[in-house]
Parts: sequence; C-alpha cells; structure tokens
Amino acid sequence: MSDRVRNPWGWGFADAVIDGAAARTVAAGFRSLLGFGAEEPEQPVPAAATRLAEPRLPLPPGRLGEICTRESAARAGHAYGRSYLDVVRALRGRYDHAPDVVAFPRHEADVAELLEWAELVNAAVVPYGGGTSVVGGVEPRLPGRFAGALTVDLGLLDRVLEIDPVSRAARIQAGASGPRLEEQLRQAGLTLRFYPQSFELSTLGGWLATRASGHYATRLTHIDDVVESIRAITPAGEWQSRRLPGSGAGPSPDRMLLGSEGILGVITEAWVRVRPRPSFRASRSVRFPSFLTGADAVRAVVQSGLDPANCRLLDPLEAAQTGSGDGHHAVLVLGFESADHPVDGLLDIALALCATHGGSWDGTSGDPARGDVGLGDATEGAWRSAFLQMPYLRDLLLRLGVLSDTFETAITWDRFPAFHAAVVGATRAALGEPSRVSCRFSHVYPDGPALYYTVLAPVARGAEEERWHQMKRAASDAILAAGGTITHHHAVGRDHREWYDAQRPEPFAAALRAAKDAVDPAGRLNPGVLID
Repeated sequence: MSDRVRNPWGWGFADAVIDGAAARTVAAGFRSLLGFGAEEPEQPVPAAATRLAEPRLPLPPGRLGEICTRESAARAGHAYGRSYLDVVRALRGRYDHAPDVVAFPRHEADVAELLEWAELVNAAVVPYGGGTSVVGGVEPRLPGRFAGALTVDLGLLDRVLEIDPVSRAARIQAGASGPRLEEQLRQAGLTLRFYPQSFELSTLGGWLATRASGHYATRLTHIDDVVESIRAITPAGEWQSRRLPGSGAGPSPDRMLLGSEGILGVITEAWVRVRPRPSFRASRSVRFPSFLTGADAVRAVVQSGLDPANCRLLDPLEAAQTGSGDGHHAVLVLGFESADHPVDGLLDIALALCATHGGSWDGTSGDPARGDVGLGDATEGAWRSAFLQMPYLRDLLLRLGVLSDTFETAITWDRFPAFHAAVVGATRAALGEPSRVSCRFSHVYPDGPALYYTVLAPVARGAEEERWHQMKRAASDAILAAGGTITHHHAVGRDHREWYDAQRPEPFAAALRAAKDAVDPAGRLNPGVLID
C-alpha cells in the first residue's frame, strides 16, 4: 500500500494536486489558449467543514467490527469515484450518499462474512477498488428498501499469491493497484504490462469488473485478453472458474464477471497472463495533414498485422492542447516493444505505410540493441507527460470555471468519418461557442478505432451539473444514433445506464437479470448499476 495521502476531493494524491503558483501559471496558459477561465482557482471546502448524515448502520460485532469504520473521513473518501460530477460535489463538501460503514477486509474469508452480516442488517454492498470510476460506479445511491450501505474496500488484498513461470501466469489478489502488482512481479522479471491512465490508483479487481483497457493500443487492449480465471464471493457462494488457456465449454464464467461492475459478486483474485519485461523499444511521432488522413494511415498499419504497442492518433486540437503538436497537424504516437528481439524493423515498415498517407516525422527511434526507450522526439515525450497529468489538470480546470471532461466510444472504420462528425457536431451544438471538442484514438482494431473525446467549455460556478448533463446527453444520444457504443472502457456505472439499456438486446437484459437473481436474490450488490 502506498504511504502517499489521497486527495480527499479530487483525482490522485494530495502531493500531486496542481495548486499555488503552479496553478496560477497553468491558469494563465489555458486562458491564453482557450480564451476563457478564471485567474484564481476555487479552493475546496476543508474536510473539517463537511458534514455527513449520521450512519444508519451499526458496526459489525466482534472481530468483523475491527476491520470496519463509521469514521467520517473514511465514509467521505468512499462516497464517490472521480467523475467530473463526483469532483464538483466533493470540492464543495457535498456528500449526499456516503456509505454508512466502510470495511477493509484482510482475507477473502472476511468478504464472505461481510456479505453475511449485510444480509442480517439489510445493507447494500458496494465493492470498492481504487475509487477511480468516472461513471458513478461506486457511489452508494440506494433504493429505499435498504437500511444502509456497506462499502467493501479491497485495498488490503494486494498480494501476488503465486507465479507460474512455466505458463507465464500469476495469481493476484483483486485489491492490488498497478504499482503494487508490478512491484511484486518485477522481482521475478515479469510484468502484467497493463497501464491504464489510472494505473497508479486503480486495481486489478477494478480492471476486471469494468473491462478496463490498458497499455497496448492494438490486439491486447482490454483486461479480458490477459485473464486465465477469476474468483469472486457472492451471496450465493464462491464463484471460481477453472484455470485454462482457453475453453469452449459453454458460456464463460469469467466473461460473465468481466464488466459485471460488482453486481454479481465481489472479485477477490484472478490468474492473469504475465510476460517478461520489454527490453527493445522503438517509437516515433508522425504528423499528418488532417485527422482523417491520419486515420487512413492508422487503419493501414493495424490491418497490416504489425500490432504496434502504441498507435494513438491525436487530432490537431488535441495535439495542441497536450503540447504535442502545432494545432495544424494530426499527430500519431507510434511505438513497438519486445522482450526478446529488436523492433526497429517493424517501426520502419509502419512508417512506410504512414508515408503513403502523407505522414512525416523527425528524430530517431533510439538504439534497440541497447534497449533504449526510444521516445523518438520531444513530441512523444510531451504527449506521455500530458497523458499522465490529464486527470490532475481536469480538476484544476474545474476550479477555474472550465468544464473539462472526456467520453469514449468505438465504431467500425466504414462508419468512422460520418460518426465522428456527428458526435463532434452534436456536442459542440449543445455547449455553444467558445467550447472545444477534440479527439484521439485510444485503441485501434483491424475493424475500427476507439475514439476518446475531450470537452472544454466555460461554465458558471453552480451551473456545472446542469451544463455537464446537457453535454453528456447530446454526446451520448449522438453516439447511439450513429451506431457506436456508449462506452469502450470507462464502464457503465450510473452515468451511462440510460444509454446502456438502449444499446443492449432485451433478451440479454432478461438473462442478466436472471443471473443476478440467482447469485444475489436480494439485489444488494451495487444496486442501480447495469440492472434494476
């Protein structure tokens, strides 16, 4: 577990929050770039000034009570994820739906006992990983039939329990954060090589429950791709799949848990595929005259079978906002990596494909014989730095009167140009001038891209929620109308629920409700998510 203190109202760690002189410098830069935004950031309501409703549940008796708390700071710290709306409310000390009790199980048996206790006191149960949900996935908004909410924080279940070096797999507890599991795998010279933007905070269990996406922009894009088996505790008993490289034995138990967002059970551990740490890397940033010509090049690369580890295309506006471009060219961040062979030849082939679509580049890709990181040039380095700072920057912009948020989706290549135009047009029309909507490809497949949109718009203090809902509805309606998915990797939570209901087939919804009823007949696991 990290010794760093979490930011109580916003993203990440308190020591990384952009504040003071640095905040004023950033504010001036963004006012110059955007043409709007305040000079001084709004200050958060001090934690001591926040008031939570009295807890409705008692502490569990005996030993179970020793791993639980009703203390206000813990309850407030588990009341939200880190969506835009979550941060708006926490910044101002508003906690409408804080859990009544927060539990920190030390062993899997504790989880089973907590579920039994929740049944006795008629409590809803919200599984909690790193608390990084950006779709309202962990807020305990409860139906009136429950007496209160128990949040189960899995953070102490954070160990790599077993490594199989022959099969290259590891058994890892669900509460292990990205840095924590990598620290333990590194001792064996291995890595999961799964780096979502939330890497420093999010957990393996959270990745599984939300079908998160990670480091690789092609092929091994989702956590699904590295799972051998999953174990969960449900109100009806243990859910354990057999560890196998693959199976055709009916619908997969693992596939049902993947993306279940805590409604079918509390995920406690999983066997996942690991790999030797990469030592050969080569990368380059490539400029294109437009986002569409860059998209054509990306399609050519991904359909060639080269499978680059990084293949992220930024439109001109996104490139400029992240310091990665001049605002006139789209920029492709392209990279290859391997643990056992040089990859500069693969990069050369990909660059040749880019050149046929008007791509140009500067710099070198590093010396793969030395295992250089191969950043290529300052452009890629700027993008990587901005990528990691984006969540912290979003929180600062919120404090400066700027609506700054993201949403993501996916579409097939044949529909991409019209789809992209429709989504950008609808979102900008909802926000009006001088709003900005930019886009990048977060992941790409032979049959289409995953599109990640960033929205920037002025907003008056107190009007954030109304303006956000206006933007979200316009963008989500446009996504579904044009045939896209309401989410590629951010999950459904409560924020996407309306559009998820419209996207899924009704027979499947009925089957999911039946599965829920079988393992959680009282409906106490994360109520309101995915189904009623």
